[in-house]
Amino acid sequence: MLASEVQDAYFDFDKSDIREDARATLTRNADALRRIFQEFPDATVVIEGHCDERGSAEYNMGLGDRRATSAKEFLVQLGVPADKLKTVSYGKERPQCTESNEECWQKNRRVHFVPGT
Repeated sequence: MLASEVQDAYFDFDKSDIREDARATLTRNADALRRIFQEFPDATVVIEGHCDERGSAEYNMGLGDRRATSAKEFLVQLGVPADKLKTVSYGKERPQCTESNEECWQKNRRVHFVPGT
């Protein structure tokens, strides 16, 4: 249910603020997450923060953390229970795309949602 209803939200280079298209995605995600948590009250979701390959590993870990935290705060403002959302940063360690070009880098600058444990 999570994989089919909750989408990744994307970020600009070196940014963790929620851009307009990400606001729309996260607003839809908030609706889906509230339904999921209503149906599965024990469920939790992990918000993974990801970055493109540019920048140091240490810097990207921090940026990924800021992205995950921004997404969580936005979702909580929309009524998603904070205690159901956890955050983690993978920096540039788990790329979705491995080519060195802007199209690929954009795919990697994201938050991704997975079931919690």
